[in-house]
Amino acid sequence: MSHPYALSYLTVPGVTPPEQTYIAARTGYDYVSYRLFHLGVAGEPDINPTDPQIIRETKQALADTDLKCFDIELMRIMRGLDPKDFVPAFEAGAELGAGQVICSAWTDVRNDRKFIVETFAEICDLAAPFGLTVNLEFPAFSRLTTLEEVMEVLERTGRRNQGMLVDTLYMHFNKAPLLALEKVPPEWINFLHICDAEDLAFTREAMIETARDARLYPGEGAIDFWAVNYLFPDLPLSIELPHAKRIAEFGPEQHARNCLEAARSVFDADPASFKQMA
Repeated sequence: MSHPYALSYLTVPGVTPPEQTYIAARTGYDYVSYRLFHLGVAGEPDINPTDPQIIRETKQALADTDLKCFDIELMRIMRGLDPKDFVPAFEAGAELGAGQVICSAWTDVRNDRKFIVETFAEICDLAAPFGLTVNLEFPAFSRLTTLEEVMEVLERTGRRNQGMLVDTLYMHFNKAPLLALEKVPPEWINFLHICDAEDLAFTREAMIETARDARLYPGEGAIDFWAVNYLFPDLPLSIELPHAKRIAEFGPEQHARNCLEAARSVFDADPASFKQMA
């Protein structure tokens, strides 16, 4: 059993798309996942990732390495952020060969479900001409925090190019077993974000700190991964595993290599072992 693996931007934050591509190739990944819509946070590379020169250099890196772009990020649902602003990133992502987009909701009003549904539907509609599927994620400290909340939104939007992105970390924060994904329509699950974490009572602040700077290698923490291979034996797995101390200690490239080696030791296992675990 073997999954294809993508190197997420946040695993090696601060690198440019061409640099990320060469790192992914040297460390054994199948895909790369680019941040083409910047969030304006500290550490992002001081470039416009949709600049024609960067796109040309990234296309050359993909050609040099024979890798493919799997997905692009991050399209946020927020008051004051016009979904049409995402179109240049959609265009660039399509040119680089991406098929998937990551989206999440960051509004701060509890009764704003109508706004989230309408905005997500608009983002899907804007992405559709580029052949892109938009995957709604539920970071446990964002506006949508659970699997059930995202399923409700998708049931109401009903777009052909919609999906959900499940991160094993956020399922863990919610104390939700990965087997709960059995109730999700399979056409909504296009890939997973994977990492591990300790078994703690996480406060919101601890969730944010862990998610952004201290995720663990698969198999190193307390997450029970057996359901991934049970439900999705061939699904692409994107490693999103920022860890500030390890990146400082090992460098981005060795950290990316460590992530992939750990993931393969957990997910590329003999199916019989997962049956026993189940």
